[in-house]
Amino acid sequence: MLMEKIDLERTEDTPKVLLDAENRLFEIEGRSLPENAVEFYMPIINWLKEYSELQNNNIVFNFKLEYFNTASAKQITKLLIVLQQLSENMDIKINWHYYRDDADIMSSGMRFAKLIKANIDLVPYDD
Repeated sequence: MLMEKIDLERTEDTPKVLLDAENRLFEIEGRSLPENAVEFYMPIINWLKEYSELQNNNIVFNFKLEYFNTASAKQITKLLIVLQQLSENMDIKINWHYYRDDADIMSSGMRFAKLIKANIDLVPYDD
């Protein structure tokens, strides 16, 4: 069964989100400071849970965040915990991309990597 794709355009306050089961593309990119982080991330978390029930394909999930607020960090943690749970039954790889000079985003990735028992790779990039 094919799942409905989530494809949200980036705004000033919300990241671009692409969850595409057919092409196996999973990414969140940009700035995350939505007015209601729970409301913004809940469909993403629920989509991943549903994906795991319908699919057993491997996932490579790319995070490429420039900035996120505390409320978003809590929801990103929940999302990562779902990915950790999925990793018990499928191969999950998480790429945490950060601009090479951005120590804050890099250290956030390191904190998440310690918190989550899943494969998180820190991936530096240049502009």
